[in-house]
Amino acid sequence: MKENQHMDEQFIENEEKLLEELEGQRNLKEGSWQYWMIAIIAFTWSLYQLYVVVVPTNSVFVRSFHLAFALALVFAMYPMFRTPKTMSSIPWYNFPIGIAAVIGTLYIFMNYDALNARSGAWSHLDVGMGILSIILLLKAARRSLGMALPVIAAIFILYDYFGQYMPDLIAHKGASINKIVGQMYLTTEGIFGVPLGVSASYVFLFVLFGALLERAGAGKYFIDLAYALLGKYDGGPAKASVAASGMMGIISGSSIANTVTTGTFTIPLMKKLGFPGHKAASVEVAASTNGQLMPPIMGAAAFIIAEFLGLAYTDVIMAAAIPAFVSYFALFYIVHLEAKKLGIKGEDPSKLARAFDIFKGGIHYIVPIFFLMYTLIILRQSPQMAAFNAIFFMMLIMVLQRPAYAFLEKRELTQEVWLSGFVDIGHGMINGAKNMVPIAIATAVAGIVVGSVTLTGIGLILAEVIEELSGGYIIAVLLLTAVVSLILGMGLPTTANYIVMAALTAPVIMSLANDLGYLIPAIAAHLFVFYFGILADDTPPVGMAAYAAAGIAKSDPIKTGLQGFAYDIRTAILPFAFFFNNKLLLIEGVDAVDPNNPALWQWITNPGEIGLIFITAAAGMFAFSSATQGWVLTKTTGIERVLLLAVVPFMLIPNMTSSWLGMDSEYLSYAIGFAIYGVVYFMQKNKIQD
Repeated sequence: MKENQHMDEQFIENEEKLLEELEGQRNLKEGSWQYWMIAIIAFTWSLYQLYVVVVPTNSVFVRSFHLAFALALVFAMYPMFRTPKTMSSIPWYNFPIGIAAVIGTLYIFMNYDALNARSGAWSHLDVGMGILSIILLLKAARRSLGMALPVIAAIFILYDYFGQYMPDLIAHKGASINKIVGQMYLTTEGIFGVPLGVSASYVFLFVLFGALLERAGAGKYFIDLAYALLGKYDGGPAKASVAASGMMGIISGSSIANTVTTGTFTIPLMKKLGFPGHKAASVEVAASTNGQLMPPIMGAAAFIIAEFLGLAYTDVIMAAAIPAFVSYFALFYIVHLEAKKLGIKGEDPSKLARAFDIFKGGIHYIVPIFFLMYTLIILRQSPQMAAFNAIFFMMLIMVLQRPAYAFLEKRELTQEVWLSGFVDIGHGMINGAKNMVPIAIATAVAGIVVGSVTLTGIGLILAEVIEELSGGYIIAVLLLTAVVSLILGMGLPTTANYIVMAALTAPVIMSLANDLGYLIPAIAAHLFVFYFGILADDTPPVGMAAYAAAGIAKSDPIKTGLQGFAYDIRTAILPFAFFFNNKLLLIEGVDAVDPNNPALWQWITNPGEIGLIFITAAAGMFAFSSATQGWVLTKTTGIERVLLLAVVPFMLIPNMTSSWLGMDSEYLSYAIGFAIYGVVYFMQKNKIQD
């Protein structure tokens, strides 16, 4: 057991180093003063975020300090340019830049009362600090997130200022520097708006919980458990990759982190059993990308969706549950089909560990997750308080787990054993803060886009443009939105992509849908843009998860991304399905007068009906997966593919197919879908027997 613990520690350390390398962070010498400086700032940030849960604090102050910590870490952790010298140490000029960025952010806190008193009549110092802070924030975003997001934010700022010179279709009267800075920096309409507020209030705590769980050893536990359960089946390591990434998705908000955590183990195993390198990497990419669909974190978007729509957080994760799990089951099925096509068998069962032994050996990792879900869903605690309680429950487990192992194995309870849990907590607190840096910066910069939309009213202009381009067809509206989300998502983190698209296109979708006679709950439009933002993580040429997996598999990243997108194409039809069939979101009716009001939505709570919705949706996704993969029991013919595609609308949008065919019941639509699926199955079976 002691040897296994050492291997677990080595696995965690290697994974942390690989993730830092892939995200472009500096590799500072362990134990150097710069290394400790970053660790102290990160640890203090985590302490501060826990403190403000217990001690009620002005939300603007919390946002100000939240962003100040993130900026301090950005300029310390991420180099301006990646050279051997800047990657191994922090150049001197980063310190004045970082200090200026922190002072600019804390200016809001230090002058809060004065700024309120002169609201709108900003001083030259206010405007000067605003310009400096916005520039430094964009520089920080460029370092930690790449060029795409800061360029988009800069374009919106330029649009705000030069609006009167724009083409007539998108022109507006323009805004002064004072007005732009006031909107973006000196009020809560821009940088310090709702997205950053959600990051500071909720997201940090959930990311910290995930970091502590990971540091305790949960990542390797999930991988080992998935492999023990599924390794013996056809394509076993690939199925284990899907299962492990799904479990990691519960505690992680990053597709790259999911890829690194599970991929370092599963990709080599898949290659060993016969998967080509790019396909092994692509399975991991598809599984890890879909991990962001999994409640309760959903890449941090669940909290922002709840805040934007005025929904209870539990309602968001309830609505997102069936599409997420259906997508994952379909990915399992795709992996199964791929293994059958390649003739890949599973591992020798005698070489696998007993699943039950692994399960009981790490059940203490599962308990905190169930505790978190219990406090959220059953006790209906706020997400902030539920995460706070789960964090301290997790810390208690971390302190006790190694002494408990030592006691059960009758080893000496040394001081090192007792202190090891506290050391792990410290590492977890530091890692949690480091993991939050890109999210905090992304939400702050995305706030500029949100503020610009409010300032210029571009949302109304965009609605006219999309309506003109779509010709008034709702499918064309959705396709345009999906393409824009994919393009933006190629360079933006999922959270930032969702915020930008929620500000720009989600209201447009809602407005045009209502004008065309479709009563759509607002959450359907928001989840629609969120899903396509996630798909961008494996869309060439910029899909970062594909680059991470390709690095592990030593495969071509473009080829990996294309194959990963081919596996994930099944996910692309789900947003269209739940947009037209709200039952997939467990909503069966919205108010005709006010479809945006969550209080007037009718939620499905009947377990039997929920089970039927899930089973039929899964059947529709399986049929679509077989059609795209060209395989059921054996290779499909053209006619069989057409029949399989015909199954999809009967299962995923029975409300519409029953209406088209003049049927009174959606159950008839399900019956027809199953009948067609059965015909294909027997055609395939007869082909094998012949």
